[in-house]
Amino acid sequence: MSLLDFARGPALEWAAVVFMVGMLWRIGGLTLMLRNKVLSKDRTPEPWKGGLRTMFTRFSPAPVFRRKVAFQYIAGWVWHLGFVLVVFFFQLHIQFFKGIVGFGWPALPNGMIVALGAVSLAVLITLLIRRVLNPVLRMISSFDDYASTVITALPFATGLMAFAHIGLAYETMLALHFLSVALLLVWFPFSKLFHVFTVLPSRYALGVKFWRKGVKV
Repeated sequence: MSLLDFARGPALEWAAVVFMVGMLWRIGGLTLMLRNKVLSKDRTPEPWKGGLRTMFTRFSPAPVFRRKVAFQYIAGWVWHLGFVLVVFFFQLHIQFFKGIVGFGWPALPNGMIVALGAVSLAVLITLLIRRVLNPVLRMISSFDDYASTVITALPFATGLMAFAHIGLAYETMLALHFLSVALLLVWFPFSKLFHVFTVLPSRYALGVKFWRKGVKV
């Protein structure tokens, strides 16, 4: 078995298993922490409205902080948008997903995907450097923050290098790309990357909590 066969076969398959088990474990743990009984009377009726409101208002920073967090905010949007477009709208990725779900969808031009991938990788590297150099960010950062950034950047770096035939032989570079994706899948459920699945539910829960107390958020 070649490295490429291992990477796109057993490595990805076992990584997918770990990903699914990890996700079920994390989601199950959060579900068991839910408290169904409300311990105080709602000061504002229909608290679900506060939950829905908070889910969307938190997509932009509070006015008082906008100037200070503008770079982080814009960079975050660029990165997340680039991630979604590269992962789900690159022709080869669509073919991969088609083999799993049985159907495909329109792809973006390769040139656009390469540009988006390069910009996304540059944003990640910039944010990592900023985290290292900024004393406040460095103080509140943990190993998870650094590892998550590097592990997320690896599929972009190896994918771009494989597509452009830079560095090692194409088959080797492609194998490294698959292995980096496998690493990301294994790391994802047990790291801060899990926020992809909790960001909206946690905002909703926070909005409901404050709405019941009569606080507008």
